[in-house]
Amino acid sequence: MYHIKGKPLSPEEKQLVVSATQYFDRNRSEFGSLDSAAQMTADALGIGLATVNRVMASYRKDPDSIKNLPQLRGRPSYSVDVTHQEAVRNYIRNANLEGRHITLESIRSFLNEISSTEESFHISTLARTLDRWGFEFGKGIRSQYLKEKDHIVLARQNYLRKMRRNRIIRSEKTRRPEVYLDESYVNKNHSNDFVWYSNEDGPWIQKPTG
Repeated sequence: MYHIKGKPLSPEEKQLVVSATQYFDRNRSEFGSLDSAAQMTADALGIGLATVNRVMASYRKDPDSIKNLPQLRGRPSYSVDVTHQEAVRNYIRNANLEGRHITLESIRSFLNEISSTEESFHISTLARTLDRWGFEFGKGIRSQYLKEKDHIVLARQNYLRKMRRNRIIRSEKTRRPEVYLDESYVNKNHSNDFVWYSNEDGPWIQKPTG
């Protein structure tokens, strides 16, 4: 039997090992050999004795086991399919453009939404996958300007009107007390500078300083 050393036996080859071993076991006395049936099978088929013993032990335990296809050896496939790479890149890029904070948990939730499998990706596995795909977790570089939206402009106008109404005409006094909060106190620790980003896009995020 021609067999490549190190390659698992196919179901057909296992069946041949079983049949040969059983044949030599029944007719060993006719061959006048002192070797065991397993050794005679190994010599006849050109395979190792350990291989024959392993096949026969598995066959005696479960005869149907020889029908199982061999398990492929080598590097296991990654849990996160590479087909998701571009979708993850776009998700992270858009989140950075919108100034949204990105975490492994949010990326995992996104993957669970687009993945066909019901199995949730482990956080450590996802982190290794992102690193392998060329993503980094580091301090983002914020934009230096604040792009105001319409509701922000409207809120500021309403605030200024209320402030004027609280002033006493031709006086520095106010009708009701006014309290001002320092901007550094209001914004302190309200956002995280560390974000996920791709090496291709860089650490730029659409987020004002402060």
